[in-house]
Amino acid sequence: MEIRSTTDEDFGVFVDTLHAAFGRFAETPVDGGGLWWSALEPERCLLATTAEGKPVGTAGAYPFELTLPGGILAPAAGVSAVGVLPSHRRRGVLTAMMRHQLAGLRDRGEFLSVLLASEATIYGRFGYGPATYTARLTVARHQAALVAPRAGVAAGAPAAGSIEVLRGAECGEVLEEVYDRYRRAQPGALSRPRRWWALRAGQPPIAPAPRYVAVHRDADGVPDGYVSYAIAEPDTLRVDEVIATEDAVFTALARFVLGHDLVSRVEFKHVPPGHPLRWQLADFRAGEVSRDTDWLWVRLLDVPRALSARGWFTDGELVLDVDDPFLGEHGRYLLTVRDGKADCVPTDREPDLSLDVRDLGSLYLGGTAPSTLVRAGHVRAHRPGAATLADALFRSDLAPHCLHWF
Repeated sequence: MEIRSTTDEDFGVFVDTLHAAFGRFAETPVDGGGLWWSALEPERCLLATTAEGKPVGTAGAYPFELTLPGGILAPAAGVSAVGVLPSHRRRGVLTAMMRHQLAGLRDRGEFLSVLLASEATIYGRFGYGPATYTARLTVARHQAALVAPRAGVAAGAPAAGSIEVLRGAECGEVLEEVYDRYRRAQPGALSRPRRWWALRAGQPPIAPAPRYVAVHRDADGVPDGYVSYAIAEPDTLRVDEVIATEDAVFTALARFVLGHDLVSRVEFKHVPPGHPLRWQLADFRAGEVSRDTDWLWVRLLDVPRALSARGWFTDGELVLDVDDPFLGEHGRYLLTVRDGKADCVPTDREPDLSLDVRDLGSLYLGGTAPSTLVRAGHVRAHRPGAATLADALFRSDLAPHCLHWF
């Protein structure tokens, strides 16, 4: 078997092989693009072929920026378009592609890789761990009243400004600008490169599927939030995403869709853990949580570089013994945090925690507490208090959340 990068000339073979792996047929192009895979870059895609030259597997990687705790932007490879023909599964094709891809990412100087896992049992063995989580919140329309904030409480106060309803095709530049401001402040969020918007790739509101967009503008008329939505049968208003730079703007947009006529329920597709919206409902039980699931998975390719890159909010020292069975690597590192910055170097000191690189990926953005993985039997704490210190060190300033699909 050979694994090689694709070229512009054989990118069509890559696309056809990818669709065949999932038993699907390629969509018919629409004016201005709009194909979910159209933002892939051939030079970052891999094609696996047999000795006879038959294509049997694919893997791609988008160039993204990932927002780390502390508002730090870091390059991250977004792995996607991974598939193996049903006739060649369980023959080591996927493992070979993943090994080839990780080596290539390291050669590019990248230290983080992320993906959305089609199945939760696949990518842990390649060193990826779930790092952000999301849920669907469905609110019954007749129970959708929001409570006003208590007197003297600034949080939850109505946002000054206005809301304008537009069609998605009319406001691409506004959406791009507002999303970019939002993702720079939200840990776990990914960039949406200009290429995505230009090619209308991905899912709504980027993709050309018909959507209404309610754009919120502040008192000066500057866009600072939006909600993308459509009415679906039966009488359900489905929200793709709510993007807001402030909680008050999110509340204003939520109030807007919850007040929509001629629907019996409103479904918010992506609500981050611990979001206050459910607590703002006058009837707490009016909000039904479902599809509480993982979203973004993280893989560290260079442990010291990755840990030194993010922001930190508690001072302390921790010795991490990290095993990477897929790459056949093992390292012990002294993590020292002072004044929001970390230094991470190899050490011979006795470990505080022993863990797999996939579990370190889950901890990395602060969305999973180390003590949870200790209790689950994933991470071993070697001394009393180690898990408590790790919880304090790895926490994030905001709960990490990712909306972007890729």
